Amino acid sequence: MDRTTPTFNLKAVVQDTGIKPDTLRAWERRYGLPEPDRTGGGHRLYSQRDIDTLRWLIARQEEGLSISRAVDLWRQLENEDQDPLSSVEYSLAENDSGASLVVGEEVTAFRQQWIEACLGFNERVADQILAQGFALFPTEVVCLEVLQRGIREIGQGWYEGKVSVQQEHFASALVIRKLESLLSATPPPVRSGRILVAGTADEEHVIGQLIFQLLLRRKGWETVYLGASVPTQRLQESLDVVRPHLVVLTAQQLHTAATLQTMASILTTKGVPLGYAGRIFGISPDLRSRISGHYLGDTLQQAVERVDSLMHAPGTPPETQPVSPEYQASRLHFQSKSTAIQARMMTAMDRGNMQPSHLEMAGLNLTRSIHAALQLGDMGLMGGEMAWIQGLLHNFEIPDEFLNRFMLAYRDAAHDLLGAEGQPILDWLDAICSEIEAQEKVAA
Repeated sequence: MDRTTPTFNLKAVVQDTGIKPDTLRAWERRYGLPEPDRTGGGHRLYSQRDIDTLRWLIARQEEGLSISRAVDLWRQLENEDQDPLSSVEYSLAENDSGASLVVGEEVTAFRQQWIEACLGFNERVADQILAQGFALFPTEVVCLEVLQRGIREIGQGWYEGKVSVQQEHFASALVIRKLESLLSATPPPVRSGRILVAGTADEEHVIGQLIFQLLLRRKGWETVYLGASVPTQRLQESLDVVRPHLVVLTAQQLHTAATLQTMASILTTKGVPLGYAGRIFGISPDLRSRISGHYLGDTLQQAVERVDSLMHAPGTPPETQPVSPEYQASRLHFQSKSTAIQARMMTAMDRGNMQPSHLEMAGLNLTRSIHAALQLGDMGLMGGEMAWIQGLLHNFEIPDEFLNRFMLAYRDAAHDLLGAEGQPILDWLDAICSEIEAQEKVAA
């Protein structure tokens, strides 16, 4: 639905925002915000953007601005050709002297200080920085701009080999503890409808889920959180108890996206709308056409806005691409041969200085990803996963030679054991290995 289409009547807007009708009419009359359309009978009709505008104004009031100053800020941003709704970086707060603080300029310093405290294992300082941040800025800003972006930078540091696993785990634990305390302090829901949030089986990333749930609760929605790594059977059992109006599932990896696809089919059968998100859907956009549900967007802000729309009008999700009979047969055949392929690869490969445990783990991960790509109906989905793995090896100074030898050995084992029934897999492995062999010829 176009966010500028007049759709909601006055009653719906009042229920959604919590603003009183008299106040809403006064804002329209004095400040020209929002600017609703009128029906033929003279009744107001508001768009989703009008509702978002009201929430933005209310948020600025909660930060300490008067409504007149909030409207002035809105107009100022518009005059500078900026959309006030497009980024949290332009929200304002007031300090003790009454002077304005631009969040986008100040919050970066808080984030960097918090990251430094986490990398130094200084829990007390990290907590103090967050306490100052929450005192100065709205909760949403601290969660998105300090916690989410901060933990993402730390994770990128681990990926690049600059941050240790212990540092990443220490920071994640601090974030989870803080988010859980914020969630426990949220007021009761004021909007009708229940949202169930969960991570798919084997999906261990929880921070994005917790922030997402917190943002929804602060907007008045009732949420039920099942946690990370939820087995399919547990989701089915929970549906009958929770009876949600919307289920939100997350997946960051290809194999967990395949599990999400299975869960999506169950939800479709039960007539429960699904919203989904996660890193893998940004890396491989074609994957979205394989999931029977509504993609929520690449950011948490987009996801929350999309949930608002779905709770008002779920609509019909986009049609999914069917999995071909060839892929279905290949997946079953590969399932019966994958253990033997890994064993033959382990025997045939010259490991050099690589530890057997590393080789075994690489084989298990590749096999798991191939299973997922076959289930989802497109071996091309492997591209994003392979690029991520190669980058990780580079950053940890593991030579390309290891990955190349591994892929060649895996291909040879697959050719020996799969035959024609494994053709989609063999075609993909041949394409990868042809590039490797061509590169080796050039290097020689």
